[in-house]
Amino acid sequence: MPTSTPAASVVMFLAAAALGSLGSYLYKSGADAASGTILSLATQWRILAGVGCYGAVMVLFVGAFRIGGALTVLYPIYATTFIFGAIIGKLAYDVPIRPANIVGMALLIMGMYLMGRQ
Repeated sequence: MPTSTPAASVVMFLAAAALGSLGSYLYKSGADAASGTILSLATQWRILAGVGCYGAVMVLFVGAFRIGGALTVLYPIYATTFIFGAIIGKLAYDVPIRPANIVGMALLIMGMYLMGRQ
């Protein structure tokens, strides 16, 4: 990671990735729990909490960019949403994490590392 990207910005993007994944889980679980009417979707607490997660993601993005750091370094870190999503899927729905998924996660991490090198 280049010295021009503060560690705090990286941490903020990792937190944003975790919240983004949590938001997606909340959207799915809220959609599963709602009856399907627009009113039930608009008032389902999980969906509303998911919206809150995505709002927090945007705040973290802005904060991280305000602190400093290159878009080409920080934004690839948000790809960890795929890793967080796989973990949440395993914990919440018992979706298996297969060897191919592990390889994909390792490639994501390698790509983030390479993108962060200047």
